Amino acid sequence: MASEDGWSCNANDAVHVTVIQPGEKKPKTLSTFHPQFTYPIFGDDEQIFGYRGLIIRLRFAAHDLRPHLHISYDEKFKSVGDTAAVDLLDTLKPFVQKEAFANLQDYEQAVQNDPDAKDFKPPGEFVIGYEVEDRKYEIWAGSLANPEVRRILDRMQVLVSLFIEAGTPLETNDPEWTLDRWRVYFVYEKVTPPTPTASSYSIVGYATTYRYWYYQRDQSQTPTVKNDAFPPPEVNISELPARNRIAQFLILPSHHRAGHGTHLYTTIHAACIADPTILELTIEDPNEQFDALRDTADYCLLRPEFLKHNVPTSALIPTKLLHDIRKSFKIEPTQFAHVLEMYLLGQIPQSHRLAGGTNLARLLIKKFKAENENDRRYYWWRMLTKQRLYKKHKELLNELELLDRVEKLDATVQNVEEGYEITLDALAGRLPEDESDEEAEANEQASKAPTGSRDRRAKRKLTVMDDEEEDETELAKRPKV
Repeated sequence: MASEDGWSCNANDAVHVTVIQPGEKKPKTLSTFHPQFTYPIFGDDEQIFGYRGLIIRLRFAAHDLRPHLHISYDEKFKSVGDTAAVDLLDTLKPFVQKEAFANLQDYEQAVQNDPDAKDFKPPGEFVIGYEVEDRKYEIWAGSLANPEVRRILDRMQVLVSLFIEAGTPLETNDPEWTLDRWRVYFVYEKVTPPTPTASSYSIVGYATTYRYWYYQRDQSQTPTVKNDAFPPPEVNISELPARNRIAQFLILPSHHRAGHGTHLYTTIHAACIADPTILELTIEDPNEQFDALRDTADYCLLRPEFLKHNVPTSALIPTKLLHDIRKSFKIEPTQFAHVLEMYLLGQIPQSHRLAGGTNLARLLIKKFKAENENDRRYYWWRMLTKQRLYKKHKELLNELELLDRVEKLDATVQNVEEGYEITLDALAGRLPEDESDEEAEANEQASKAPTGSRDRRAKRKLTVMDDEEEDETELAKRPKV
């Protein structure tokens, strides 16, 4: 009944996230956008009951992310028995910093007349600067043990719940040695200060990474159980061999489609390559957008290396060489395999690939005896990809009957290939001029290929059907698509 009377509203529409900076007389808005998700705060239905004309405005100062929460509405539902309007302040308190509940006038004065804004610099250390369409940007990074890094991160952690699906805000009250494992990367635009006392920095996005120990057993020693304290007092955690993992990664919607995500990812990757204690860069549960960004960035990074070493050779894929390349670029094995498969696919003219309309039924009959060299290359590419998927999920696949096993594996390989084609299409025209003849032909054909089957990224799943239910189990640990 409440919905019929108009007392319920969509939480995503009600919440407005706003970035502000000082103006001539009072703070002015730089950008406003709605969240992608509000279910962590308002429940799975993302509905708010009890208000008409509700606006929940969450504002952030552009330089130091000083937050403020302002709630307005036209009318509030009067309680009837146990039915009452949602208590918005109590609902939002676990997600928003306490300072955000300040008086509106006090907040606007604090932003407009911040005495420290003029000299503000992002916390941590300057990492790199870059330009996009004549606008200047900088990336800064610092340890979470740094109080200034922690203060800005705490202020913006509510954005994790609003923009990162299944994202969890970080716990910043841990011991210092644990916090020191974390590194926060901030992306800022360098702007002309709007007033003489304003800051020249405006937030674009951020990412968090953490190190976790990479166990490398000394085979010459017999394993023993020890009850020593961890970490040992004489050991510096930052000096232990480790994997680095990207945990959170967010570019504000007002700065999307400008390449900032790629700049941020490649900056983090470059820092890992330069750090001798980091052995691998990994990602924590990426979504499909980040998966696309990562595949593209890693492909552009590895492709020149593959070309330089003539991968593949005319005989076999050089396993040791690939292992050495992977280790030198510190890419985890599954991701490296994806990039390699995508590169090898790009070496085959598209007219001899599924996207170009190749006769797959005939190829499966001819197999490696196909008359055309590119048909044979495509056949072996499918076998290589199929072999990786089978090895990774052997136990699950072996539960199926042989014909079902073949069918499901073939369908997964096709989905994987479709995902690779999307990335190769996106890269067409952006690759250096030294690309191989095969890639040039493939990229030329890509613009002519039908796109009906490529309206999404690869759905790398094995679908198992029985008489009573359908169960989808991931064949590869990749983002949900």
